[in-house]
Amino acid sequence: VTYIFFFNDTATTEIYTEQIVGSVRCVQETELLQFTGSSFVAEKLAEITKGKIKIEDAGFNWKILGPDVGDIDYVSWQCDQDAYAFGGQKCSAQSILLIHENWAKVGIADKLKELAAKRRLEDFTVVPVLTWNNQRIQEHVDKILTIPGSKLVFGGKPLENHKIPERYGSYEPTCIFVPFNQILSEQYFDIITTELFGPFQIITEYTDADLPDVLKIFEKIDKHLTAAVVSNDPNFIDYIMGNTINGTCYVGRLARTTGAPQNHWFGPSGDPRATGIGSPEAILHTWSCHREIIQDFGPVKKGWSLPCLLYTSPSPRDS
Repeated sequence: VTYIFFFNDTATTEIYTEQIVGSVRCVQETELLQFTGSSFVAEKLAEITKGKIKIEDAGFNWKILGPDVGDIDYVSWQCDQDAYAFGGQKCSAQSILLIHENWAKVGIADKLKELAAKRRLEDFTVVPVLTWNNQRIQEHVDKILTIPGSKLVFGGKPLENHKIPERYGSYEPTCIFVPFNQILSEQYFDIITTELFGPFQIITEYTDADLPDVLKIFEKIDKHLTAAVVSNDPNFIDYIMGNTINGTCYVGRLARTTGAPQNHWFGPSGDPRATGIGSPEAILHTWSCHREIIQDFGPVKKGWSLPCLLYTSPSPRDS
């Protein structure tokens, strides 16, 4: 068996894929490969291993704030942590935040802006970005801002007065608002749901009437790793959870997208190759398989004879 861990980022994997792939080719007797990291590399390894792979890979992770508003300061803090702690360099990072109009009315975006402004290199609440340099981050930000109705909420520019090498990213925590009606558009969906492995998130605002399209967004996102439903309304939670398939989901007013795998299963869903890490169940799911042993020692029933049906004449259809 073989286990490989790698950074969850396409840019890095484009550089190192050949090294990873080469090392796997050297494992001539591989029976199973568990891979944690980029979906880009995961697909390459799936080809090489001819499908003998279990994958815990990248995700563009969503969080939705339900219609019931409360604990505003805590929810704002958790959103900030999920998006920007460790510079957003977590496969479980909050990539898109869907805000119910009730949360917009209480100024949740302003709260996020205030929290992000407190982050500093000096106390390590802002850190270098290992796999996206400033040029790539800026190109992505600029593309998002070409979407009609989009606007910069905060950030959007490189850090100043530091000694971080140019090969790494040094970028302010950034948030861009994208109108809800643009997200499902064929023209913009792919760029909106591109996972930037750094301090970046999309926010949008929805209403009760938009919920069917909210579910379409969640279904259309091609990687289903983590998700969060920030609500204490059991009917709302059941509606969202009953119509989505993310592998690790947090629900409730204190819901987050990050925190795994400290005490529970962590892994994607919606793919037969998907596996988990972080729990005994995950280990069993990855490294074991079902085996059936049927014992039949007899004795043979006294008087048993060869069944007459063992030998049959050909049917007319066989002639």
